[in-house]
Amino acid sequence: MESAIAKAIQLKYQPVALLWSDEKLADAMQFSEGKWGCVMWLIVHAAKGKIAVADHSTFGCFGGGVGLGFGNQYKKFPGGEEGFCHFLSTGNAGRSGGMEIAEKIKPFMTRESHDHFLHGERYIKTPDLVEKFVANLPMMEIPTKYVVFKPLSDIDPAKEKPQTVIFFVNPDQLSALTVLANYGRGGNENVIIPYAAGCQTIGIYSYREAKSEKPRAVVGLTDLSARVYVRKQLGDSHLMTFSAPFALFEEMEQNVPGSFLERPTWQSLLSDH
Repeated sequence: MESAIAKAIQLKYQPVALLWSDEKLADAMQFSEGKWGCVMWLIVHAAKGKIAVADHSTFGCFGGGVGLGFGNQYKKFPGGEEGFCHFLSTGNAGRSGGMEIAEKIKPFMTRESHDHFLHGERYIKTPDLVEKFVANLPMMEIPTKYVVFKPLSDIDPAKEKPQTVIFFVNPDQLSALTVLANYGRGGNENVIIPYAAGCQTIGIYSYREAKSEKPRAVVGLTDLSARVYVRKQLGDSHLMTFSAPFALFEEMEQNVPGSFLERPTWQSLLSDH
């Protein structure tokens, strides 16, 4: 499947199709069972032209398991959901049993991760507020074994229907996609930026939007940790993700001809790159 959008905005990396499947594709990249990894690496792999998959045992990290739709994996975090609530906020060093848990898991963590477990990532002010953050996530259990990331160009629309299509975009391209998402809607709030992990904006938030009558696009990579990992993989510090549920993607594709993407203002922005 070729994308008129990708051509019109001169996308540097391939759009990525996220699919649900009960079949693991041959030669697909997959994390080892129980080993840590960032889901964003899988998406980057697909943006570079390869295929990647994840399942209930190979989603890389607890947030990634949540983000891809494998239920509430935070319950399995060291110290349970309470341990995660402290990890994302003030840290586990000061809570009852926190130091003991930290010592047990130290051999299995990087120095950075262990420091975060003890002293917190400080992304949310208090553990109580993290609890509310978790409660507000649109968690779900997908109905298939695998989440598959494929380059959109590898998709046969007669045989496969992605859940969502993910673009890695610079600020100008993000602006263009935001305009295009609203172009034929008669409304002006058809793109959202929820506070969530990078994988959650391309996964469960997009899944939720796909169920609505008029699904909205989801902007991501506001997750600072994910930005670090993506920058290491792509070497570009200016990228965001734009995830369009497939129905919205098809709508946007149909709206490219005759739109602002063919007019001088957009063309002038293209010429600056």
